[in-house]
Amino acid sequence: MNMYKGSCHCQSLVFEVKCSLDLAYLCDCSMCSRKGAKMVYTEKGDLSILSGKENLNVYRFNTNTAEHYFCKTCGIYTFHKTRALPGKFGVNSGCLEGVNPHTLPTKIIHGSER
Repeated sequence: MNMYKGSCHCQSLVFEVKCSLDLAYLCDCSMCSRKGAKMVYTEKGDLSILSGKENLNVYRFNTNTAEHYFCKTCGIYTFHKTRALPGKFGVNSGCLEGVNPHTLPTKIIHGSER
């Protein structure tokens, strides 16, 4: 596990996350398949917002359990509190500095079946 700095596109939101890049995930649920982000997972306590918390907005749907966070200014999905893995956050690997999400080994999650 390493520490990574991340941000939205306009840099209004800056965060830090401790996570592994050994495996990224693509979910096939209706929300994730539309945003297409490769996610890495972290524990809730390993994600810290450094600046721009006031610029975060949240989207909930279906059971209203998962919380999908995005920047109010540029609209970039940064991370989400998961429904299936309580206590964990999925983080958009494309928001992490120095990380190329296209090179990460990837597994498909069948969220559409849950």
